[in-house]
Amino acid sequence: MELQHSFVVPASVDATWAMVNDLESVAPCFPGAALTSVQGDDFAGTVKVKLGPVSLQYSGTGTFVERDEATHTARFEAKGKDKRGNGTAAAKVRAVLTPDGTGTAVAVDTDLSVTGKPAQFGRGLMQDVSDKLLGQFVDCLTERLTGPAAADPAPEPAAGPPDQPATQPTTPPPPRPTEAPPSSQVALDLGATVFPVLARRYGPYALGGLVVLLVVRRLLRR
Repeated sequence: MELQHSFVVPASVDATWAMVNDLESVAPCFPGAALTSVQGDDFAGTVKVKLGPVSLQYSGTGTFVERDEATHTARFEAKGKDKRGNGTAAAKVRAVLTPDGTGTAVAVDTDLSVTGKPAQFGRGLMQDVSDKLLGQFVDCLTERLTGPAAADPAPEPAAGPPDQPATQPTTPPPPRPTEAPPSSQVALDLGATVFPVLARRYGPYALGGLVVLLVVRRLLRR
């Protein structure tokens, strides 16, 4: 199925391009994902998905087939499968970055193929769910591009008396984590993501059906 997304981040094209190409920094922004290795244009990782009582863990690999800095265009292909054999996923993704005022507009086209339990959702629902997940990704990406971690200068040593050398801090500040360790990888709760979308899309119909059922039940009791 074909999915299209677009969003704007409040950072320059060059800064956004650098972040998108820094997989170690950007991977934690994908819900449920963890990067396990990067070698040149090739990478590997895992995605944990929770769908009601069913837990899936996809392990897969991917590769960048294009990274054109002149046009800020990137294309990559990725594929993976659930470790219990409950399904597979494959994606071909093309992302294009363009200036948008003081920010950057990002257009993403995805050719997605899935099998197993997630395949029960149609294209429309998959688009809505991916839109919701993209919102989480964009919030994370924006924070990394504009947050304090991107701007805080290194602490300067404290100045000592004129006749003594400057003293150094006794305890250096702890480094900010850039990626959660695999052991703390949080699964993407697809059920919690899907149900609000279903309620928004079909809620009025479901509510109307519930009212009808209650009326019929009351009449039968009479």
